[in-house]
Amino acid sequence: MTKHKVQNLRSLRDEMKAVARGERPAPADADKPSFNSVDAVVRLLTPENRELLAMIRDRKPQSVAELVQMSGRAQPNLTRTLAKMEAAGFITMKAVGGRRKVPSLTVKRIVVEIDPCSDHDRLSVA
Repeated sequence: MTKHKVQNLRSLRDEMKAVARGERPAPADADKPSFNSVDAVVRLLTPENRELLAMIRDRKPQSVAELVQMSGRAQPNLTRTLAKMEAAGFITMKAVGGRRKVPSLTVKRIVVEIDPCSDHDRLSVA
């Protein structure tokens, strides 16, 4: 299981400034997706988006256009949602041929650990 960072924006900004000033090295997970809160993950995983992820997993569309047909969603909205899911690390978009992109699921399970007394929540993705 891969750990994703849950870090509020102030903490992230302070970390980035310290790295830029040379006060500390960049964290090993700096290139990995991160979230500013567990709420951000929950907002991304709406029932409609979870259905979309299941459709990608089960029906394996060969293009975004095909996924538009399968899902019945408007192409601009679907493209925007896929970009958010890709940024979160839930899917990858592989370029095939000219402009065609094929969505592929990269996660099987998301585990959220919430610390009720602080903002040290953890997110694991498998």
